[in-house]
Amino acid sequence: MPAITLHPGAVTLDELRRIYRGECTVTLDRAMRPGIEAAARLVAAAADGPAVYGINTGFGKLASTRIAPEETAKLQRNLILSHSCGVGAPLPAPVVRLMLALKLISLGRGASGVRFELIELLEALLDRDVIPVVPGQGSVGASGDLAPLAHMTAVMIGEGEAIHEGRRMPGAEALAAAGLAPVVLGPKEGLAMINGTQVSTAMALAGLFDAWVLATSALVTGALSVDAAMASVAPFRPEIHQLRGHKGQIDAGVTLHALVSTSGICVSHQTGDSRVQDPYCMRCQPQVTGACIDLLRQVGATLEVEANAVTDNPLVLTHDGTIVSGGNFHAEPVAFAADQTALAIAEVGAIAQRRIATLVDPALNFGLPAFLSPRPGVNSGFMIAEVTTAALMSENKQRAAPCSVDSTPTSANQEDHVSMAAHGARRLMDMNANLSVILGVEALTGAQGIELRAPLRTSAPLAAAVAAIRAAVPSLEDDRYMAPDIEAAAALVRSGALIDAAAGIPFPALS
Repeated sequence: MPAITLHPGAVTLDELRRIYRGECTVTLDRAMRPGIEAAARLVAAAADGPAVYGINTGFGKLASTRIAPEETAKLQRNLILSHSCGVGAPLPAPVVRLMLALKLISLGRGASGVRFELIELLEALLDRDVIPVVPGQGSVGASGDLAPLAHMTAVMIGEGEAIHEGRRMPGAEALAAAGLAPVVLGPKEGLAMINGTQVSTAMALAGLFDAWVLATSALVTGALSVDAAMASVAPFRPEIHQLRGHKGQIDAGVTLHALVSTSGICVSHQTGDSRVQDPYCMRCQPQVTGACIDLLRQVGATLEVEANAVTDNPLVLTHDGTIVSGGNFHAEPVAFAADQTALAIAEVGAIAQRRIATLVDPALNFGLPAFLSPRPGVNSGFMIAEVTTAALMSENKQRAAPCSVDSTPTSANQEDHVSMAAHGARRLMDMNANLSVILGVEALTGAQGIELRAPLRTSAPLAAAVAAIRAAVPSLEDDRYMAPDIEAAAALVRSGALIDAAAGIPFPALS
């Protein structure tokens, strides 16, 4: 795979997306090494001096407990072992890879005080595909993502578990199989590894990247629905959206207009159609999906900053030789970003579900058969597929309730306000899975409706999208076992194949 050099402070969303998708290997810019080593020297010197939090003291409420120099290594090792308290299903490997890269970027800023040896080990884990097993639950998103980052770090000291060459094994065994040796943590190094927002940020980025593919794919499935319902293309005229001015709305309108305006189905009912206006789910797509696009772009800007941030504590300021306690580990910006993403996911699905409901309803679909079955009655067609999308839409709306407004005191009231960013971001994976099914079903109903309009023909880009759908799922003639069809359609949407099929159409860009 191609390699990219990470320049801490200037890593881009596109680079992070490539890491998440497994499209590249990474190395840290070696120009950062002098700064990293200078900070490490300051920490080493501080270990024998006055009390400095996390270097020669205990942690959290135990910060007033002084630690003898000869116990420094034990202090850091015990920190990792005692904090490995995560529970729940392990995070997906792509998310863990992103976590490792984010920790590499943060430490690479040269304000954490770790030796370059840790940088090299993080690079090696990524390069040799040693993926720590990280339980997904246990972080409240403040004082760092302590439990999950401890599980990640445990592998680096020869503890915990990892996946290597497709097999789950003890951390020490995984390191040995990859030709690596565990590290003995020095002063502050354990704390630098587990303080930080890298888990919350990795999950939020994963949620963003997947949600972006789905939101832009929704422009294709929404266009299919418009053509299948013989709705008007006039609401997508660019003048309308320029008059309002929101960039996401303008971009969505451009895409929808390009997808539908050359359709023969569209042209066929431009005169003599008794309908004056279409339901909101058809004509307000630029306003709704466009607003979601704007929201996701805001999230991208926040998470790009966070991905480049130093978020452990205390921070080593090499310009004046001081080590200062602060609160950069508090993940409030990530929590807000996760909540925004959840809102966008829920709304893209909500309006898409209404389009599906319109297409299957003979009272609303402008002459298509009930539930889009060529022979309704003995056949139920897409009746219950639509019900499934209603269930998933409602589930996503419930999950979109904000997590960032919640808090609870932890660590004997030392950490008395927390962000809840970790589970706020973790839910995005399930929400995106639900949305992919909703859009997958819309792809199926839209394609079915367009085919039922024959001999009228849709536009070339939408015909290409229908062809991509039909390569995965055949038309529905008589009823059949539908669960595999729905999963295949959802996978097609998740892959971005509908966007790729509509070649030459301008789609919005995340950044």
